[in-house]
Amino acid sequence: MFDTLLIANRGEIACRVAATARRMGIRTVAVYSDADANSRHVAACDQAVYIGGSEPRASYLRADAILQAARDTGAQAIHPGYGFLSENEDFAQAAADAGIAFVGPPASAIAAMGSKSAAKALMETAGVPLVPGYHGDNQDPQFLKTQADAIGYPVLIKASAGGGGKGMRVVESSGAFLDALASCQREAASSFGDDRVLIERYLQKPRHIEIQVFADTQGNCVYLFERDCSVQRRHQKVIEEAPAPGMTEERRRAMGEAAVAAARAVGYVGAGTVEFISEPDGRFYFMEMNTRLQVEHPVTEMITGHDLVEWQLRVAAGQPLPARQEDLRIDGHAIEARIYAENPEKGFLPSIGTLAYLGLPAHTAFVNGDIRVDGGVRMGDTITPFYDPMIAKLIVHGADRDQARARMLQALAQTQAVGVQTNVAFLSRLMKDSAFAAADLDTGLIERQRATLLPEPEPAGAAVLALASAAVLVRQGLGAPGKGSADPWDARDGWRLGGRYHRELHWVDNGTARKATIARDGAAWTLDCGNGPQAFLWRAHASANPNLAYGLRITLDGHESAGTVVLHADRAHVFTDAGSHALELYDPLAHSQDTQGEHGGGLTAPMPGKIISISVQAGDTVEKGQPLLVMEAMKMEHTISAPADGKVAEVFYAVGDQVTEGAELVAIGE
Repeated sequence: MFDTLLIANRGEIACRVAATARRMGIRTVAVYSDADANSRHVAACDQAVYIGGSEPRASYLRADAILQAARDTGAQAIHPGYGFLSENEDFAQAAADAGIAFVGPPASAIAAMGSKSAAKALMETAGVPLVPGYHGDNQDPQFLKTQADAIGYPVLIKASAGGGGKGMRVVESSGAFLDALASCQREAASSFGDDRVLIERYLQKPRHIEIQVFADTQGNCVYLFERDCSVQRRHQKVIEEAPAPGMTEERRRAMGEAAVAAARAVGYVGAGTVEFISEPDGRFYFMEMNTRLQVEHPVTEMITGHDLVEWQLRVAAGQPLPARQEDLRIDGHAIEARIYAENPEKGFLPSIGTLAYLGLPAHTAFVNGDIRVDGGVRMGDTITPFYDPMIAKLIVHGADRDQARARMLQALAQTQAVGVQTNVAFLSRLMKDSAFAAADLDTGLIERQRATLLPEPEPAGAAVLALASAAVLVRQGLGAPGKGSADPWDARDGWRLGGRYHRELHWVDNGTARKATIARDGAAWTLDCGNGPQAFLWRAHASANPNLAYGLRITLDGHESAGTVVLHADRAHVFTDAGSHALELYDPLAHSQDTQGEHGGGLTAPMPGKIISISVQAGDTVEKGQPLLVMEAMKMEHTISAPADGKVAEVFYAVGDQVTEGAELVAIGE
């Protein structure tokens, strides 16, 4: 076994690998960029080496810098994690040439499966069913359009070297094909350094089911069953679960054996995932093979009881697989939810900022616990535009799917983040959704259930306003007994000479003004949120950060409620078992001199990013819905379109410019 392992990645996967390596007695080395100098994965490892700037091309995609770090620290092996260089055949070969074990398949296997087109050709030769499409080398735009026209719309454009939904577009008509193709090629070149694409028929109501395979250097190869990854947004997975609901033993065996055959065909070694797309009638087609560990690997660990990272390290050290196919069993059901810094109500756009507060459920165990948390950030860390905006993964295990779903709801209720927008409330609604609960799954579920999953925000109820108001009082010490003095002038419980206390708190709830009037008459407190005074009591208890977060239990008109309130930047973030709510504390006196209408009329940036394409200039006449410019953030493209007919008055930025969230991009007049 290795003495020292270098982890050529960042975030939660680097922390995950470091934890398993430590348990196995292996020393670990982290690499980091400018943006990651104080990150959690650096603290998790025994040693850390700086490799360059914040942009991935200046650091995590620099094979030379990572290999030099391995040499300088005496690392005998490199774990590539997922993303970045994990599926780069040149990097794998360079590590082998340097006498450093690459914790993954040989370069030849990565090359065989690294191109989606080449992999599909290989699978076609092996007799594995494929989705109708074009997977060839001719990348001429007009030729590809002709192929798409022949296949029939809708079609799916996919980056040949891609993954994670990047460089992928669904095209509904022939007229939209060339613009979508150009966007896919730009995104693929930016993310993978390769702009080649393939074209496939877009299947209606498909499920995304993948098989975990593992092979060693002695010729053994097994499949560790399947994962259902059908619930997706923007072609990226949101929820993963194992086993796949409704999977028969016969189809499980057929898909597993097909996956093993695919791995054997390329001389595979280590962990890999063979991805299939399945139609409602059970027919399945090969999509691609990911020659690395997957983000969703924990659900497989939870149902099999095996640590896949430990398997990776043992196989890379030349040891045989720890289990044979007949030894593997499925135990219960596991679900994983990815907690992202993003805004579901705005098309799941990434959210950038500092995690002023982060609360997560208690982590039980990597493999055998009921609730597991894999995280790569800590309170105080910044979600930057340079990397994937994932905050953590919640993984739960239950005796069956219903119990796992209930435990996920419990874990989500205990997940609290302030400083960025998150998808936690959206995930809770998804767990409760009737289609998801009934396992009526396909890749279009989120869009199909959009009305219930992304509803209009509801106004805060009286209990939420009461919790927020109580937090303000607790922060000021009101309601607390005097500190050992009988002198009423020393009391901090709202006592007044006349016996009465009165205060108005002005809250802004999704743009609507809400007033909470707090009063004390003698020893009795009341709260009026617009429906008349109600008896009001509150009690604070310990929280993870007593200077920022307040654990509270309130009684309003005899009804008890509990929650955590985080007071940050004039906002109260209220977290309860029913969900979360953000209220702005408005000071009328402080805003009395505000003026209206000083600036406006422009289209603004929905997130921080870089301008990569501008299709209009001042003086152009535009129609509603016409693309104006394209931004790139976190390697994903976002098109800014005209909200109405008009004439472009001014374009404020040029291609290549970095812009901040809210920056005015284009002014459009009548």
